[in-house]
Amino acid sequence: MNLGSSLSAARRKSGLSQEAVAEKLGVSRQTVSKWETGGSLR
Repeated sequence: MNLGSSLSAARRKSGLSQEAVAEKLGVSRQTVSKWETGGSLR
């Protein structure tokens, strides 16, 4: 399991949307989506 899938699984287990996670972390929803899909893990 990679970081993106771990983040996605934890978010769903907590019942949170990508938008809710983004708000709590102070980032955009698109950023959370990229993290979950591995789009910006460099």
